[in-house]
Amino acid sequence: MSRKRSRTPGPAAYSPTASCPCGLPASYGECCGAFHAGRAAAPTAERLMRSRYSAFAVGDAGYLLRTWSAGTRPPSLSLDPEVRWTGLDVIGATGGTAFHSEGTVEFRAHYRLGPGTGEQRENSAFSREDGAWVYVGEAG
Repeated sequence: MSRKRSRTPGPAAYSPTASCPCGLPASYGECCGAFHAGRAAAPTAERLMRSRYSAFAVGDAGYLLRTWSAGTRPPSLSLDPEVRWTGLDVIGATGGTAFHSEGTVEFRAHYRLGPGTGEQRENSAFSREDGAWVYVGEAG
């Protein structure tokens, strides 16, 4: 039986000079890669959401777990290596800045799976835990 190789490169294999998957006009290393590597923390809920999208795109499940609220975080996370994340649209945000302790970010994430395409739309809730922004779950 042969094992299928993952097509998701993982954060170590993703080039720091490549465009950041989150869609901001910066390189991965200067943008979300700095958050993934622990060199910086996301300053807003929207930047955390963008960095979490990028973590899905580069296959960094560890970052996703580290930035998930302790109260809602699953014990483990398995990413589907067949899903290729292809773009992110931020639709809107409430709160989530230095002046807030909570915020929401509504987004649409585009993906390719085999020959088909799709999108995931969510209005995500974020809060601060120990001063850092974390993902709580889908906003109600």
